[in-house]
Amino acid sequence: RGRLVAAAGDCMVCHTAASGTPNAGGRPLDTPFGTIYSTNITPDVETGIGNWSYVAFERAMREGIHRDGKHLYPAFPYTAFAKTSDADIQALYAYLMAQPAVSAKAPETKLAFPFNIRPLMAGWNAMFHKAEAFQPDPDQSTLWNRGAYLAEGLGHCGACHTPRNALGAEKTGPAYLTGGVADGWEAPALTSLSKAPIPWTEAELFNYLRHGNSTQHGVAAGPMAPVVEEMAHLPDSDIQAIAHYIASFNEAGIMPTETAARANELERKSTLAALGLRGTGSNLFQGACAVCHSAGNGPKLFGASPSLAVNSNLHSATPDNLVRIILEGISTPAHDDLGYMPGFADSLDNSQVTELVNYVRSRFASDKQPWTGVEKTVARIRAEAAAHSR
Repeated sequence: RGRLVAAAGDCMVCHTAASGTPNAGGRPLDTPFGTIYSTNITPDVETGIGNWSYVAFERAMREGIHRDGKHLYPAFPYTAFAKTSDADIQALYAYLMAQPAVSAKAPETKLAFPFNIRPLMAGWNAMFHKAEAFQPDPDQSTLWNRGAYLAEGLGHCGACHTPRNALGAEKTGPAYLTGGVADGWEAPALTSLSKAPIPWTEAELFNYLRHGNSTQHGVAAGPMAPVVEEMAHLPDSDIQAIAHYIASFNEAGIMPTETAARANELERKSTLAALGLRGTGSNLFQGACAVCHSAGNGPKLFGASPSLAVNSNLHSATPDNLVRIILEGISTPAHDDLGYMPGFADSLDNSQVTELVNYVRSRFASDKQPWTGVEKTVARIRAEAAAHSR
């Protein structure tokens, strides 16, 4: 049970550095206030949680307070974990304490003044945090409540997919799940405010969360790919519950025939748009992208061949996610059968990436306004990637 709780909470995703030992910490988490490093949650006595009692562990999960009494930053989403049941927290503690102890000291988090003054978090918690367990809604079904428990609590979906206020707290009420930022990636709205050209249905949400791919939306990439990979440990019933809950924030009653018709229309528009597009962007697309991303029955060379006409990133208000995928590719897909996408950071310069981004926007989201400032976005994201690699 603890293993499933850890998977639902994506513990390993945040508490494992790139190419690091699982749960040994050290992963940098970018926030508007600076970089926060995840901690070692293996049962090592010196550098991990090996000398933590259950009471100390529960206090961290519910109240955001370290064993030594210091306040944790909400990059560790205790604001969501507080909703977890006693039994699930107990199981998680037992599971983590049964894992191999790894001696690994994470880099120290050093934020600029005044965010480096941890006692100020007491005031932040008073304003924005309620250490209360999840309470089922009696007006909703058992399936909906299970999904809400997982999404609002352990899964902490809102930590990425909800916008935050100036003090870093998730906005509440109608703003819930209306979009946010995670590690520089846009975490799109999961509600009816989604920019996706085809509304998310419960069935497509299940496919995406279970398999890492939705034919009507795209492939899990960026920070979402390892989340889906971890969720593979969960039973179908839990994935279905989360999909059911998230779907309740979207357009109701849309039929499969309607979504299929919308997809066909988007493909038709992109084909027509391509006839009028020439130049560098078109040439780059034909040379680097068309073999996997052209409509038709061509070979699937690297696994899934997502349609760009229905891809949510192409219809977004910003080009950031598309730029990141072009530069970085998808080297570690959520599931092996999805295959990989090569990154083009070393083969295309900023001008070429800009031409390619503008082309695919014009072709596959022809009803949207062209993005502005694309070349500046490309330069910024490339610089960020270079800084992280140092």
